[in-house]
Amino acid sequence: MGNSHKNVEEYTKEDFLSGGAPFEKVYKYIDDPFELEIQIEKMCHIAKDFGVRNFKTLFKGYCKKMKLAQTSLHVDNVTDFEGQPLNLVTGIWQADDLGITREGPLGSEITACVHPILPVERLINIDTGIEKLKIAYRRGSRWRSIVSERKQLASSSAIIGIADYGVAVTSETAKHLVQYIHDVENLNYENIPEYSSVSRLGWISSDKFSPYVDDLIFDGNTTFQSFYDSVTQSGDADRWINFVREIRKEDNVPIKIVLAASFASVLVKPCNCLPFFLHLWNGSGNGKTVALMLAASVWANPAIGEYIHTFDSTDVGQEVSAGFVNSMPLILDELQIQKDRKDFDKIIYRLCEGVGRVRGARTGGLQKNYTWKNCIITNGESPITSSHSGAGAVNRIIEINTEGTNFFKDARYVAEFIQDNYGYAGKIFVEKLMDKEVMKLAKDTQKNFFEKLSGKDITEKQVLAASLILTADALTDLFIFKDGNGLTLDEITKFLSTHSEVSSNIRALEWMMDWIAQNSKKFSGKDDISEIWGKINFDKVAVIRDVFNKACIENGYNPSSFLSWLKRNGRIETEGRGYTKRIRMNGVKCQCVILKTEGEISRGFY
Repeated sequence: MGNSHKNVEEYTKEDFLSGGAPFEKVYKYIDDPFELEIQIEKMCHIAKDFGVRNFKTLFKGYCKKMKLAQTSLHVDNVTDFEGQPLNLVTGIWQADDLGITREGPLGSEITACVHPILPVERLINIDTGIEKLKIAYRRGSRWRSIVSERKQLASSSAIIGIADYGVAVTSETAKHLVQYIHDVENLNYENIPEYSSVSRLGWISSDKFSPYVDDLIFDGNTTFQSFYDSVTQSGDADRWINFVREIRKEDNVPIKIVLAASFASVLVKPCNCLPFFLHLWNGSGNGKTVALMLAASVWANPAIGEYIHTFDSTDVGQEVSAGFVNSMPLILDELQIQKDRKDFDKIIYRLCEGVGRVRGARTGGLQKNYTWKNCIITNGESPITSSHSGAGAVNRIIEINTEGTNFFKDARYVAEFIQDNYGYAGKIFVEKLMDKEVMKLAKDTQKNFFEKLSGKDITEKQVLAASLILTADALTDLFIFKDGNGLTLDEITKFLSTHSEVSSNIRALEWMMDWIAQNSKKFSGKDDISEIWGKINFDKVAVIRDVFNKACIENGYNPSSFLSWLKRNGRIETEGRGYTKRIRMNGVKCQCVILKTEGEISRGFY
């Protein structure tokens, strides 16, 4: 044959055709990919000397045969963990309280994990369709569990991440743990229970609302587990309802608005409206925080840190929280914690748009984009908007100055009571809304209130928010409180912003007049003033254009937009198509914004 290979006399052509010794020799390296490849190539050359040219194909078949044989050989292997949640077939794996092992090459032992671990549930997310596995494991005497994405459990580099939760996995054992979980799940596919899962709260469909769905399991970020768990019931429903009836009897309008806004949050999506803010401010020590707790007790445990959180989080954190509560109210305490008030308009715009920013993921692609349609209820020592807030921000907020308002006769007692009794009213309200006739009533009622409020000097977005609050108040009076102590149109209207109050340009003009008065010396024209900003007359003020632009920008106003509005409304004198006029100042002509003010002319600029 012209055989030049050493030890070729060990084999015959029949060995290659019957799956004998050559295959056994190569298969010994099945757990060492590098050495396995070398041995396959060597054996291919030897096989060709015997006229066998398809050794690789034959070897693949041999591997399948061995795998089936091993599985059959170990078919009686089952998990044998103390207190195990399921009894599962493990195939080639020995799984007991000493760990997870299987036989390796040449009689060695391969370890996948040194403690009990097994897949116990398959979770299919109702929003995304993404499937996850719930893994139970025991370290010491207590069983614990984590929910992981399949891509993490299928990768030897990614599965190391579950070590953070106490699973004993290393870079050495990772690939074996991946194989063990894969084998056990596939051997027991029909025996591992499958559940619908969700990673958020709120409307799922017109007749399903998280978490009020039987057998619905939370599969979201573990940092939100306690947030999700806070939405539950405690105490007695009738006691809570009767308690709140007594509060409503006191006819405290701000507290009735806060309470109605909490219910109204779940109407935002079905009524096809945008999210809105309700903000309580001023009046330190008057029960604002307890008012927020009462709003939270409609749905969940109202203790601070359970359902209610603070403003002390990043922009991304606020988006994720809004996306998590989704249809339920996002309740944030203590506005003053927010460090950068100058950029707070951005937070208002973003939360009221109901969709998070698109961001890139570290691993490539895009991060999950969160959406929500709800009410954001907040409080603080100061207004949520400022004099330089844009019209869009002011338009999206109902602000209530609570100075002189005491929300409760005994705020401490109210806080204690609602921390023992909570979570029933929201569930009752949602279950009522799942009735098609009731939902139709809700939508018709909202449209009716919207039409009634639209005839007043109130902006459309304010009208939308108020119509939702009034609708929720009317429905809860009908189905829950049944006391006739609901809100009236006049009671809520006084807290809504008019068109002129919302207009950023009107507020910019008011600011400009104040700014000129505060800096009047720089407009006096006196020789002893080192810096000149312009000139003042009784009916006109000339402001050097560069000074005007800089002042607007520093105070949060767009100078170009403001000037355009001033010109359209005849509040400035101009030359040609521009917004300025050249006047002489200290003997030099310069471009100035000429503002028209009230008063008689005493002298001209020119």
